[in-house]
Amino acid sequence: MAQVPKNLTIAATGASGAVFTRELLRAAEADSRVTTVNLIVSDNALRVFAEELEIRGRSDLVKQLLEAESRKIHQQANNDIGANVASGSYPTDAMIVLPCSMGTLARIANGLAGNLIERAADVCLKEKRVLVLCVRETPLNKIHIRNMYRAADAGATVYPLIPTFYNHPKSVEEMARQFACRVLAHIGLQQPGAYVWKPE
Repeated sequence: MAQVPKNLTIAATGASGAVFTRELLRAAEADSRVTTVNLIVSDNALRVFAEELEIRGRSDLVKQLLEAESRKIHQQANNDIGANVASGSYPTDAMIVLPCSMGTLARIANGLAGNLIERAADVCLKEKRVLVLCVRETPLNKIHIRNMYRAADAGATVYPLIPTFYNHPKSVEEMARQFACRVLAHIGLQQPGAYVWKPE
């Protein structure tokens, strides 16, 4: 039986979809099976947070996202290449990049680890750990498609940021929450209350 992930790395990069990051963090915070979350937010993601969530700066970022204190979510500096998640000896069970920009995808797919997000992803690939890249772009050019293939071929799961509508979400937050639940279910953390398709 597969091990239930308990120590997660969650990263956000500079693509639209900040509400999805927030709902993923909220779900991880509420899940008692998750003991630790290392959160890495790029500078470009902060710009998106400001535009889409009206969140300003890195100060108290976790509290701003959750609207509450957290004892399990620990913010990491993206320029700290010596952080715990940069080492293969640190026991990360899974890493989720949500949203994952095409630039971040390209660097991960081609082994260019210039910051902590890219290095942590590289560690997951080399250690054969779960890496989920929630890519966000449209339309896709051939470079994007090739990089998605390269990342998948290296062991990552390419999980496009595409919400569901068959569950009739009543708000953007509900739509984002369902997507976050699906991503967590993909790594073995099924969420109570998540919509599950049951054809008649």
